[in-house]
Parts: sequence; C-alpha cells; structure tokens
Amino acid sequence: MIKRGSESAYLYFQNRNRGDTMQGSKRRFILFIAIAFVVSMFLAACSEDAGDDNEKEKDSTKVPASGDANSVEITWWNFPNFQALDGEVGKYEEEIIAAFQEKNPDIKVNLEMLTFEGGPEKLNVAIATNTAPDVIYDAPGRIIDWGKKDLLEPLNDMMPEEVMSDISPALLKLSMVGDEVYMYPFNTGPFMMAVNKTLFEEIGELDLLPLDRPDRTWSVEEYEKALNAVKEKAPDIIPSGFYAKSVAGDQGTRGYITNLGGSRFLNEDYSEVAINSAAGVKGLEWVVQASKDGLVAPGAASLEAGDHNDLFLQGKMAFAINYSAVLKSLFAPNKTEDFEDVLLPYPTPDGSDPKLEPFLGGLAVFNNEDDKKVEASKKLVDFIVNDPEWGEKNLIQTGGLSARNSVTGLYEGSEYDYSELARKFITDPPTTADGYAEIRTFWFPALQEAILETKTPKEALDEFAEKANATIEKAKSAD
Repeated sequence: MIKRGSESAYLYFQNRNRGDTMQGSKRRFILFIAIAFVVSMFLAACSEDAGDDNEKEKDSTKVPASGDANSVEITWWNFPNFQALDGEVGKYEEEIIAAFQEKNPDIKVNLEMLTFEGGPEKLNVAIATNTAPDVIYDAPGRIIDWGKKDLLEPLNDMMPEEVMSDISPALLKLSMVGDEVYMYPFNTGPFMMAVNKTLFEEIGELDLLPLDRPDRTWSVEEYEKALNAVKEKAPDIIPSGFYAKSVAGDQGTRGYITNLGGSRFLNEDYSEVAINSAAGVKGLEWVVQASKDGLVAPGAASLEAGDHNDLFLQGKMAFAINYSAVLKSLFAPNKTEDFEDVLLPYPTPDGSDPKLEPFLGGLAVFNNEDDKKVEASKKLVDFIVNDPEWGEKNLIQTGGLSARNSVTGLYEGSEYDYSELARKFITDPPTTADGYAEIRTFWFPALQEAILETKTPKEALDEFAEKANATIEKAKSAD
C-alpha cells in the first residue's frame, strides 16, 4: 500500500512541478512518504483497537486471562464421574469450574472430558509426550501406578491427621504408595451386580432373588435358577451379561469370576496371581458353560463394558455384572426402559459372604514441574472435595458414598442403605499391585480365549498368570 501510494505521489509531483529542481521534488516525495506512513499506522491502530473491543465483548463471560505474574492456567481431565447435567456431559464440571474461578480469579481451569473407552489410551499418550493434565479425577488402578512412577505430586500436605483418621485403612491403602498419598479419596461404594427387579415381578419369580435377606447373599445354584427362569419365561431377554473386549470395567469380570469360584485374583501379599487356582478355574469354567447354555450375552468376547451396560439399561438383559450405587446413579439418565434396578452381591459357591472390590474415586495432581500449577491444582482438588457449599453437592452428584466415615446419610432409599451395609464385604483389590497397569492388559485376552474356546479356562488362566507374574517381578525389580 505504501509502495503504490509512493509511486502515485511521485507521478503527481512530477506532473505538477516539472519546473521544480530535482532537489525540491525529492524533498516533497520524502514528505509524502512520511505522511502516508503516519496515516497507515493510525488506521492499523484503529483496526486493532476495534478488534480488541469485539474480542472483549465476545469473551465477556469468561474469566479474563490476567497478565499478573501470580495468575496461572491449569488443565483438568475428567472421566464422566458426575451425573450429566441436563443430559450434557461436562456441563456440571463447568459449573464447578465457574464457582472455583469466582473464588480464585487468578486461576483459569481448562476442562477436557474423557470417555471410559478412549480415555486410558489418551492418558498414556499424554504422559509419554509430556502433555499430561494438571488434575485428573480417576481410580486407584491408574493413579497409583503413576504414583509409583513418580509422575504425581504427593498430597500429604492436604490431608491432616483428622482427615486421615476419618478414612478407612482399606481406602487409604488404595490411595497411597508407601507413606505418600497420591490420590485424594472422594467417593466410594462396593462393586457388585444389579438385577432388573421389575422383570422378575412381571414373570412371577421375585422370590428367586435374595432381596428378603438383610445382606442379600446367595449361592451360585440360586443364581442359576434365576437365570433359567428368565430364559424360560422371558425368552427375548438375555439372562446375564459378560464382556471381554478391553480393560474397561475389568473390576466387574474379576469380581464375578472370583466369587463364582471362591478364589482370589492375586495372593494376599500381591506377589503372584491366584486366579489360576482350582477355584479360579472353576469360576471361568462356569462362565464358559453358561455362555454355551444361553445364560450369558452372546458374543461376549467382542462386547465392551459399555455394550454390556447398554443392554441392561435398555431392558434387554436381566442381570448386569458391574454395578454400584455410584454407577446406578450415573447410569440413570441412560435408561431407555422404565424398570427398577436393584443391587445384589455376586453369588458364591455356598452362599457365604462375597468379596467385593471397592469402587474408589479420587483426584490426583500430576507433577508437571511447575510449582505454581501444582499449588493451583491442589486448590482445585480441595475445592471439589471440601468446599463448604460444593463439596457435599459434588459428592451427591457422583451418586457415591463418602470416603470419609463421618459423612453419612446423604441419600434416601433402600439401595443406598444396602450399599452402606455391603461395605462389610469389601476386600483388598489388586489395583495397587506392582505392574497392575500392565497386568490388566493380559486379563481380557485370556477371557476371550476361554469364551471362544481357543484355550481351556485353565490354559487361559495359566498363561495369564505366567505373564502377570513376570510383570510383577519386573515391576518390583524396577522399584
């Protein structure tokens, strides 16, 4: 623009002042260039100011990015741990962030929602490429593995003695590596099964369910009678679910098989696999036979946990094998059929007390080598869990029980009462074992091989044990 202006100006002065000396023309030309430059700069500045005003108006609802040296920006990645607000995943989390930022205007929080299917791999990639989030709300399986790899910031300074003493030793164990707390435990509840109670009322077989017993315990034989009743009287309904396509929801298949056979998954000191014992093999053999007998969802080897959940929530399946008070609440908006879903413990060979893995959700802070971000992240964690207004509200939005023993009576209803009672069945899960993140990747292929009958249940579990034991040894050596 300046060049075109300068050329036309030059011609103008040349035509008008042909009689001028070369020196005079040159002075006039230089003067015109200076004027054109000033005008162009003025116009550019006006345009930029107008753009800034428009952008400010556009972003007026956002927390302004402060230029203050004390301001900080952090990222929070979250699985769908809260019930979707108005059916919109992430909307409730945005409300938490807005409330937090109102109290902490120097901290900007960016939210990214993860899916249970794709989230684990996305986290793996982020960690491998040094782009991990600052805050994650997840479960012990992944969090404790990251803690063992020194990827997380210890949270001991956030948990004084009065907090530590208010959390059961079993849940604390799931939140720590040695003496370091790496996960702030928030919501909990035992994993178990669920049944479509309405279906059993409709087929006139409600008495086959152990709902009249205070602890609802039952035997494998009693469970089989209930499954066969569904098969015979409601032939369009799948009696029970199973899935083996990926690691998602592996606590359900673990708890199901270990209780069916009366086995542990790992031994008590987590030094080796126990599921390939005679009792563990018996549990997987039951699943394989039930699949042949039409008591288990067909094609289970290619079903995700999400597929299994959908079948139950759509009223197409009588029993779900991966449920809890938390999941019951989270799944409620996804139900496409109106029925009453009731919690049940896994059946055991003789009807004795089951061993239930606890669901435990909590928050962790990645150590991204930025002290300001770590401090801001801890403030967000504390707000989510302990804020006088939002802490209890957030807990209720998860549908879970509090990890704190002193926090009770948040809900009304028999299923929450039963979930509180079922805490007595909680056992130590394998999720904090050395190398667990890798161990779980061997589990679902073993299940697939057994279901597809490319290996016997014993062969599949022995091969799983061989790989898992080697992983435990390798992980212990690395420590």
